[in-house]
Amino acid sequence: MDVSFFSDRADAGRRLAERLLEYENKDAVVLAIPRGGLPVGFEVARRLHADLDVIIPRKIPIPWNPEAGFGAVAADGTIVLNQSMVGALGLTGDEIEQAAEEVRREIVRRTSEYRGDTPPADMHGKPVILVDDGLASGYTMLAAVESLKKHNPSRVVVAVPVASRGAARLVRPKVDELVALIVSEQLPFAVANFYARWVDISDEEVVSYLDRAEEFAPRNAKSHVTGDG
Repeated sequence: MDVSFFSDRADAGRRLAERLLEYENKDAVVLAIPRGGLPVGFEVARRLHADLDVIIPRKIPIPWNPEAGFGAVAADGTIVLNQSMVGALGLTGDEIEQAAEEVRREIVRRTSEYRGDTPPADMHGKPVILVDDGLASGYTMLAAVESLKKHNPSRVVVAVPVASRGAARLVRPKVDELVALIVSEQLPFAVANFYARWVDISDEEVVSYLDRAEEFAPRNAKSHVTGDG
């Protein structure tokens, strides 16, 4: 059943930002996960007058079923695995490494597309808000969280318009705060079901959002992305 709670990602971002006002003008960094997290993160960063950057974790697909994933990897090599699934699939260490490396190559491509040679935002000692358009399994976000912690932020917040109950349970113990406007028991769960308008976001649009962020966060350099996770 298709039940829409948000008109689009921008609407979701504006509504999410209202739950994060304690970080307004607090030198926070908003890290959005491409591609769908950019419209959400842009609205959050604009409302909070925060720096907008990008973090690029990606799911590691099952070799014979690429639509499904058994974990996620970040660009710095941080890997989070669904251990029960790995065991059930009988994946070897070599198979996991090969699949993860293929994903890392895609992360490198996107890093070049979005950032070029621009350095990432400084996150040391700052509150950092990780944003996506929703959490399904939660493993991709968890890879972002574990990678982010290596930068020693003062606080790690995950903020999403919607999350599955399972993803919320997975992520919440790993962060200082989880903000989810909707935590759903819906099965099967699909993030798109909670949006009236759901469209793909292009690489060009990602870069455009980062460029436009300079209007409200002047310290933003063009096309920031955290290239190590």
